[in-house]
Amino acid sequence: VQLVESGGGLVQAGGSLRLSCAASGSTFSIKAMGWHRQAPGKQRELVAVITSGGGSTNYADSVKGRFTISRDNAKNTMYLQMNSLKPEDTAVYYCNAWVTTMTYWGQGTQVTVSS
Repeated sequence: VQLVESGGGLVQAGGSLRLSCAASGSTFSIKAMGWHRQAPGKQRELVAVITSGGGSTNYADSVKGRFTISRDNAKNTMYLQMNSLKPEDTAVYYCNAWVTTMTYWGQGTQVTVSS
C-alpha cells in the first residue's frame, strides 16, 4: 500500500484546509485509515480514524467539532477537513493505513497556522 498526502499549506487562525490521502496498491486489504500529526519537539499524535467502510470515525478531543475525516472508496482517497484552525494545529500531518499485520505511512504534509 502506498499513501500520498496533499493539501497542506499556510493558513491564518480561524481558516480551513482540506487534506487528502491517496492510496494505491493493495487497497482492498486496508482495515482502517487515520490522520496523525507531529509538531516540532512533540510526539506524533493520532488525530482521527475512519474504518474501511467509513461507517465509524473517532477523533482526538483537541479536534472534535472542528475536523472531519471522510473517505471516498471509489477514489481510494481519504480526507481531513480542518475548520477553525488554531496555531496549535501547526504540525506535519501524516496519513496511515492499517492492514492486517502492518501499518503503512505517507510522507507527510506541512500545515502551518499563523496567529
